[in-house]
Amino acid sequence: MDITKLHAGDIFKYSGVIYTARDQAHLRLKEMIDNNAPIDIDFKDSLIYYAGPTPTRPGQAIGSIGPTTSSRMDKFISYMKPLGVKGMIGKGPRDKSVKEACKNDKLVYFITTGGAGALLSKCVIEATEVMFNDLGCESIKKLVVKDFPLIVAYDIYGNDVFERNLK
Repeated sequence: MDITKLHAGDIFKYSGVIYTARDQAHLRLKEMIDNNAPIDIDFKDSLIYYAGPTPTRPGQAIGSIGPTTSSRMDKFISYMKPLGVKGMIGKGPRDKSVKEACKNDKLVYFITTGGAGALLSKCVIEATEVMFNDLGCESIKKLVVKDFPLIVAYDIYGNDVFERNLK
């Protein structure tokens, strides 16, 4: 995915790897970065999805996996660049600092449809718990997805889908 070609308002289907991480996982990652502790996952060029899936039913790759409100992770935005991620996925607008970080650090903030977790789970081909297993649904999971629907909310150029006058 070439993020230089993405603009706020673009709608597309993503296929590839996504890592889930919510509040508690972000807090632990922050502590690891602050303490120069090794992180077992190479997040370089990946997407982090603010989601905590429900339990997996037999025959499925994952349970319902809708986005959580992204603004709760705003305080962790400065840790996205050291992790090397390309972007984050969630729902709703975020603090001005996130929009600025997207522009300055070349990150993209994507949104996906809230309330459609069961439908989104059908895009997950494989799910593996990879870090912080003790956190249950808030552990970090590696998802392999196919045609996962995304909308570019904040692009690397400072544009914002939540503003009416997109450039």
